[in-house]
Amino acid sequence: MILSHDHYDHLDENAILRLAAKTEFFLTPLGVGDRLIAWGVPARKVQQLDWWQSATRGGVEFVATPAQHFSGRGLRDGNQTLWASWVMRGADGMRIFFSGDSGYFDGFKAIGDKYGPFNITLMETGVYDKMWPYVHMQPEETLQAHIDLRGKWLLPIHNGTFDLAMHTWHEPFDRITALAKAKGVAITTPRMGEPLEVRQPHVGSAWWLTVDGQRALAGAMPVASKP
Repeated sequence: MILSHDHYDHLDENAILRLAAKTEFFLTPLGVGDRLIAWGVPARKVQQLDWWQSATRGGVEFVATPAQHFSGRGLRDGNQTLWASWVMRGADGMRIFFSGDSGYFDGFKAIGDKYGPFNITLMETGVYDKMWPYVHMQPEETLQAHIDLRGKWLLPIHNGTFDLAMHTWHEPFDRITALAKAKGVAITTPRMGEPLEVRQPHVGSAWWLTVDGQRALAGAMPVASKP
């Protein structure tokens, strides 16, 4: 399991403890692993990485790469742990990028130059606002980051679940798919929980526009806020 940072909507204690027994390794940015160990996860299962450090598990290299965000779970622990994006490189040449949470910055191009091109990028596309340009991307910036990374397929993530911004839950899907079409970028939009073959992604459908899609998300969308 890889973790990007310690905000509550990305790191839930109960979920970690329920998954700990079936998880062989937890790979985290610096400091985040200490939280897991404090919760009872065996230290032998936790490896913490600084930016640009890597670990290999099961023939896949995982590299913790920079992101532009912040961390903390309370009033007095701001930025005491690191946040990261992740590069995954398989022995067969498969390359995947996971953005975690990030504002748009020149680090995406640096990562693309060093590790790209990527077969697929999992990119934050949601929970944005004009007042938060440093820590979350507008869909236009998400698309540019994908291009900077030299990605082939774009998978928009970080949307349609936690209600943490003022935009409607379907707006990120609407905007990113329209932008990708206009720029000729291959985009995959699987339903939540739908399997995806990362070597051969399928386009997916505009499921969020259907009545069934809206009902499914309405029933699975908790309202939460970051403490």
